Amino acid sequence: MRAYRPMKILLYTEFEKLTGQSGLGKAIQHQMRALEENGIEYTKSPKEPHDIIHINHYGLRSYHLAKKEHRKGGKVVYHAHSTEEDFRNSFILSNLISPLFKKWICRCYSLGDAIITPTPYSKRLLEGYGLKNISAISNGIDLSFFGPDKAAGERFREKYGFGKEDKVIVGIGLYLERKGILDFVEMAKRLPQYKFIWFGHTSLAIVPRKIKKAVKTKLPNLLFPGYVEPSGIKEALNGADLYWFPTHEETEGIPALEACACGQKTLVRNIPVFEGWLEDGVNTYMADSLDGFEEKIRDIIEGRLPSLTEAGFEVARSREIHKVGREMINVYRRVLGEPEEQP
Repeated sequence: MRAYRPMKILLYTEFEKLTGQSGLGKAIQHQMRALEENGIEYTKSPKEPHDIIHINHYGLRSYHLAKKEHRKGGKVVYHAHSTEEDFRNSFILSNLISPLFKKWICRCYSLGDAIITPTPYSKRLLEGYGLKNISAISNGIDLSFFGPDKAAGERFREKYGFGKEDKVIVGIGLYLERKGILDFVEMAKRLPQYKFIWFGHTSLAIVPRKIKKAVKTKLPNLLFPGYVEPSGIKEALNGADLYWFPTHEETEGIPALEACACGQKTLVRNIPVFEGWLEDGVNTYMADSLDGFEEKIRDIIEGRLPSLTEAGFEVARSREIHKVGREMINVYRRVLGEPEEQP
């Protein structure tokens, strides 16, 4: 067996406290866990010695840190979590400034000796921007935490007052149009016989008026509890009757992996990011319109469509966090000019 030189990674995330409740926050937690499970030392302090900086954000401090590292002859891996496509339909004025956002992230990402992005889809987008040396590596799923748990599901129903006969549909995401929250509210209106609950939060001061109006919608079958810790998401995914992900654009979509890991029935929008790993009628169900979603929701909840949860769990297992860590480490070794580890 080849003896590999130990390495130490600087995991740098600007605005970490602000991003902690988002998919980016989860991705960073997964990176730390992946390195720990593979015996790779890391630090979050730029003041400590390191072999590579792994940057997770496109802020000014991140940009200047990458430039400084190159001046010292150091190596940078840039994690491309965002694209122009998933920046659009997010915050007030996001569509207006998205071309400028694209130019800026390209400037940041181009500082990477290598770029990591979560899916082949996001890799294709970045290559279309003219960026190179990109590896598609999933954000991963922690199967030691997310998994089938009957007691967790019971806690969820008790906590939110759902009875055994209630049919509950869960959504997860920030309060963004891109996440499909408008469709979620509309579906609650169309299907009053089911319960709808959306986990996640965004300050209403930075979202368009129609999103504020949607979140403030008063329906007896619609709940917006806000942000909950991962344990609350695990409870919901074990206690609901369906996880519905009506997102319009993602670079991966960690909640879909979490739902698959928990053995939850899953319905997603048929969009390019899921190509190659989620397939309608095989390991999940898909639709691409409100009418299509309504039909699928009814058929899944009423048992007219077969369960695909076993196949869904295999999707989660293929992106288990330890495997993701080995892929990341091979990117680091390539950047350092060292031989890669074999599977």
